[in-house]
Amino acid sequence: MAESWETLDQREIPEWFQNAKFGVFIHWGPYSVPAYRSVNNEQFGSYAEWYYASVYGSYRNSGERYHEKMYGEDTEYRDFAKWFRAELFDPDYLAGLIRDSGAKYVVLTTKHHDGYCMWPTENPHKTHWNSFENGPKRDITGELKEAVEKKGMKFGIYYSIIDWESVPSHRCDDGYFIPEKDVKKYGLPKDRYLKEVLAPQLHELVEKYEPSVIYSDGGEWDLTEDESQVRPFLSWLYNESPVKDKVVVNDRFYKEMPGQHGDYYSTEYQDKQIDNHPFEESRGIGKSYGYNRAERAEDYCTSKELIQELVRVVSKGGNLLLNIGPMADGTIPIHEVERLKEIGAWLADCGEAIYNTKPYFPENENPSTCCGRNRYIFLDRADAEGIYLTSHEEQMVESISILGVDPDCIYQTEDGRLRVETDNLEGLYRYLERFGMITVKITENDSRKEEEEK
Repeated sequence: MAESWETLDQREIPEWFQNAKFGVFIHWGPYSVPAYRSVNNEQFGSYAEWYYASVYGSYRNSGERYHEKMYGEDTEYRDFAKWFRAELFDPDYLAGLIRDSGAKYVVLTTKHHDGYCMWPTENPHKTHWNSFENGPKRDITGELKEAVEKKGMKFGIYYSIIDWESVPSHRCDDGYFIPEKDVKKYGLPKDRYLKEVLAPQLHELVEKYEPSVIYSDGGEWDLTEDESQVRPFLSWLYNESPVKDKVVVNDRFYKEMPGQHGDYYSTEYQDKQIDNHPFEESRGIGKSYGYNRAERAEDYCTSKELIQELVRVVSKGGNLLLNIGPMADGTIPIHEVERLKEIGAWLADCGEAIYNTKPYFPENENPSTCCGRNRYIFLDRADAEGIYLTSHEEQMVESISILGVDPDCIYQTEDGRLRVETDNLEGLYRYLERFGMITVKITENDSRKEEEEK
């Protein structure tokens, strides 16, 4: 029997998720074969994983007839699966790369809106439209889960609540995101899809792979609560399933769910502001989640910008889920490897200011976090004459350090502000040049605790 939202919302979110702070998203599938969508500055307008709808189909299509020119009018989107071979996919390497980035969890797109399944699903409606029968001939989900967990990280799944081939949308003039001929050839009636695919596959994924994260998507566009079957699913998930004590679920199962229900709320390329609830910001390194060959160097965030984004999100109480988009053969684009390695190098020095922390909101204008008696202040600049901080009284300070630069700084009160000096100015500027950020750690003495208790 389905529990009420009042009961479901009382569940405490598992502690690991809010302590983790940083995860890696992976968008990978048949859309990685053409790996294309024209690039623009419109929000969500460069997503290459939307090839089926927006290049092959007419939804927000740039009008350039790219698919017909490259592959011919007789080539269907589903034909890409046979070229999606993943012949160079090395799950142990990928898991190691992600671990070294400092990420604590990984979320794989097990089924995107195109309906292609990245595991050997037993669902009869997905015969020959999964990675075990068509394409790699491998259980991508199972192999990656095993590698990720061996490296000490949590494994999660992204699952599209809808399939473009079977679920119409009010957003589309023609009723569907994809061409009518593909709907008629491959789709199911909506009610059958919801009953015979959606519910059984969610249970199948949980029972087979025991994910720590379930990232739902697409249901918030058109589905009603009853159509999504979310309350019966969550009632089972939280009370009876093999992951009931560790799993976290987001808020995209049906139209009224975002920002109202879910262990955590999802934001995407900063599309909304979340207050007073666990949240997770997701984004690609560039403008797309799936690998997009049309993106140029200037379309990708630098490592400095991504570190600043991580700091921004964590200092507001959220997690950052940073996406990578493997190529069709399973290799990771070099620029994404480089970004992950640089973030990992920074977190090796400054991870204590990110993991297991909470937002700290002093009068200081800079992003801040805290953990116990430690306060962390993130700065994107410094002057040779010293670093000035507000809202910290000298008598309450036990020690100050600059993580990765100076373990024992000199400090004093000057003009009502706390002034921090370092003898390693060369190292400080070199650190700023490399990472775009320095982290000042202030360890407060017991007098601060006594004052807070009063």
